[in-house]
Amino acid sequence: MVNYIDAASAPLKNSGAIRLYGPEGFEGMRKACQLTARCLDALADMVKPGVTTSAIDRFVFEFGMDHGALPATLNYRGYRYSVCTSINHVVCHGMPEDKPLREGDIVNIDVTYLVDGWHGDSSRMYPVGEVKRAAERLMEVTHECLMRGIAAVRPGARTGAIGAAIQAYAEAERCSVVRDFCGHGVGQLFHDSPNILHYGKPDEGPEIREGMIFTIEPMINLGKPHVKVLADGWTAVTRDRSLTAQYEHAVGVTATGCEIFTLSPAGLDRPGLPPLKG
Repeated sequence: MVNYIDAASAPLKNSGAIRLYGPEGFEGMRKACQLTARCLDALADMVKPGVTTSAIDRFVFEFGMDHGALPATLNYRGYRYSVCTSINHVVCHGMPEDKPLREGDIVNIDVTYLVDGWHGDSSRMYPVGEVKRAAERLMEVTHECLMRGIAAVRPGARTGAIGAAIQAYAEAERCSVVRDFCGHGVGQLFHDSPNILHYGKPDEGPEIREGMIFTIEPMINLGKPHVKVLADGWTAVTRDRSLTAQYEHAVGVTATGCEIFTLSPAGLDRPGLPPLKG
């Protein structure tokens, strides 16, 4: 049995119920998410061979401080960084380090800012210099998976429709969908109900209702879907060492579909890739 609650009167804890936000919540998310999007825009010129992910971490921290925002990952459950930087076969939660990025790498940068109590959560892939066609194609497929998942969002549909759309496209492109991680409710809580799976069937999962706010963040592998978490307790990698990619948006469900809160104001939602046609 799925319970839905008015977010305005709900306690600030994940009770398993799905929060339904009103105009005030949507406005709070627009502000937080657009700051995150602007930071990700600014990183497009910074990501290049020789730059360290620890330098990216410092930039994200300072960008947040300059705009009155706190990086939500900093000290979250013991995590010590302001950003996650996941390179090549790292699926997610890669920790910044002093090792320089190399020509041909691909890196996911995941930023969440806490602004006036609201969490703006988004991530993008960045090519480092010139990358191989296989890596470029994986990023293109993964971004398309994200947008197909978003296109499935509408009141009355089930959350399984999001995962089904992503899985169908990824597998048709001979890629695989990571099962171990998922999207999630977001808003005044960093991680809330419901879980948004990136695979499944259209008639599965909770009903999507107007006012829900959640992330969609498919992780797509060139190889098999299996992952493992390293001894640090955070870094997740593909078991077969195949390349992986991820893009993430935060969305709010409207009467007719959804609003994407984390769209790039500079049109850099897929930096380093050819512009979309049409």
